[in-house]
Formats: sequence, C-alpha cells, structure tokens
Amino acid sequence: MTTQPRLDLHADPIDLTAALVDIPSVSQDEALIADVVEAALREQTTGFEVIRSGNSVLARTNRGLPSRVMLAGHLDTVPIADNVPSRRTVDAEEGDVLHGCGTVDMKSGDAVFLHLAATISDLAHDLTLVFYDCEEIAAQYNGLGRIERELPEWLQADVAVLGEPSGGFIEAGCQGTLRVRLTASGTRAHSARSWLGDNAIHKLAPLLARLADYQPRSVDIDGCVYREGLSAVRISGGVAGNVVPDTADVDVNFRFAPDRSVEQAIEHVREVLDGLDLDFEVTDSSPGALPGLGAPAAAALIEAAGGQFRAKYGWTDVSRFSALGIPAVNYGPGDPNLAHKRDERVPVQQITDVTAVLRGYLSA
Repeated sequence: MTTQPRLDLHADPIDLTAALVDIPSVSQDEALIADVVEAALREQTTGFEVIRSGNSVLARTNRGLPSRVMLAGHLDTVPIADNVPSRRTVDAEEGDVLHGCGTVDMKSGDAVFLHLAATISDLAHDLTLVFYDCEEIAAQYNGLGRIERELPEWLQADVAVLGEPSGGFIEAGCQGTLRVRLTASGTRAHSARSWLGDNAIHKLAPLLARLADYQPRSVDIDGCVYREGLSAVRISGGVAGNVVPDTADVDVNFRFAPDRSVEQAIEHVREVLDGLDLDFEVTDSSPGALPGLGAPAAAALIEAAGGQFRAKYGWTDVSRFSALGIPAVNYGPGDPNLAHKRDERVPVQQITDVTAVLRGYLSA
C-alpha cells in the first residue's frame, strides 16, 4: 500500500513548491494532488471552510471583513519531460534555482498561496482559495468553468490574484486568443500526372505569405502595452508520396489585445485574409481581460508590490474573472518563458519575494 504524501503548509514555500512538484499531476490526473492539498487545508488551517469539486479544492474564510481577495491557481501541469522529481541547484550564473515540471507553471504560486493561508492569522481581507484542475488543456475541461456553473457563490471577490508565473511582477489583464482553421480544396491525382490534379497544399502559399507579412499592432491600456500576433501554428495535408493532395489546412492563432472583443478579433482576421479561396472555421476563442488597475483592491496590491506592473502576454484565467466583473491580475514566481520547458526552473528568491509581498498585502 502506497503512503499518501503529506504537505507541510508551515514549511518554507520553497520546500513546499518542491513537495508539490514531486506529486505528478498532469492534466486529468490530478486526483492525488487534490487529495493531498485538501487534507493539508483541512488539517493545517484555521477558520477556513473547505470543499471539494471534482479534482478542485476550494477554501474560504467568512470573518465579515470589508473586502474579499481570491487566490487562484491550477494544480495540473503539462506532460512530464524527465523533470520530476524536483531538484535544486546553486551556481554562479543562475544562483539558487529549483528545477522541475510545474516549478514555474504554477506550483510555486500554489505553494505561496497554501503557505499564506496556513500562516496569516490577522487577515486584512476575507480570503478565498481556489485550486483547480485541467487548466493546461482545452477550455471545456477547465475546472474553473465547472466551479462557475456549479458553485458560482465561490467565485465572488473584490479582486482575484492568479498565481501564474509573472517573474514577480504584477501582470495585468491578458490577451485574448482565437484559433481559426483555413482549408484549401483541390483535386487528387497521381503525382506522375500532376497536371490532372489541383494541389491543395500549393493553394496555401498565399495564406502563408500574408501571415509572414502581417504587421501586428501594439496597444497601450492603463500603462500596459499589449502586442498582438497572428501566426500559423499547424499545417496538415498530403495523402501519400505519389498523390497530389485534394485537401490541406492551416491552423492560425491570433493573440489580440483586450480592447478587442472575440467578435472584433474574428472580423479582423477575416479582413487580413480577405480574398483567399479558403474555407474559414473558428475552432476556439477566449476573450482577453482589461487591466482593471483602477479598482481599489487591485491598486492596493500594486502598491504592495512596489508599483511594478506590466501587460500579460498570453491568455490566462484572469479572463474568466474579468467576465465575472472581478478585477484580476497575474502574480507569481517564475519566468513565463520557461513554462512547459524540459528545463523548467524558478529562482527560489522569487518565491520568497512573492510570499513577502502577498503577506504584506493580506495581513492587517
């Protein structure tokens, strides 16, 4: 019989991060880590109501304080790439660094939140913790969506802090994301008699040229500069080595600034690709989130962080909170450029620094 791991929420958040990383939790396989997190919250925190929703764990205080802060983090990771268990190194170039799958995205953020819940007794705000499943895969599986449908009262707060990696900066709002599949049709033929066919792959050339020439815009919103991008991210076609293909398609991803709605983003992509003889299908979309830095609770967090903030590049679940009318920011240890990499790693000082900032913000 295997002994279930145990988390010590009072331990240094660096050690707590390592303990979380050592529990594999690839998307749709989060049952064990959810069990361990739930047990730790029930046993090692005071004054928290704790519930389970699938492989998500939620906890909250109800002290009647004038404001409520939500700390949210996903428990899942991308597939492991020979980078579990965690390991810690110290060298002249990078300093003291913790390596492993999820160190950046985002078990270090989870560790900070769990540690603070167990060690702050004099809260300045009522606190809601949301540790959810299936963030790293298609949006239909995201645990926040299930919580919103089944437990909407748990997603009420004056501000939400999502522990996504942000290098220790407040990263406000997020880009929206749109995926479109463009399909070319032709006529199949033997490649030895190619003139009898119509090559669908060749018909993609004008599309690829237009994407290569695309000039993205940059938008300044509340002092946060969002740079857009329109990119081919997948191409498919071909039947066999001796067949002219009769169909081929390209997936295009548009990362758009949060001043555009999804509908406006779709219209922009249609305009960019106007005149191409291709079928156009929207396969996935999620709106961006405006920074919302003017909200008092968000402004207080930025002040606690020394006034350092920037735009978030990429889509995160702050978009879901924004849609609920909750100002939300990304704030967590780790370089987002290292997320999902085989050599994923986080400077341990960032874990310490984020913990200190949030402790100051959350404490009375």
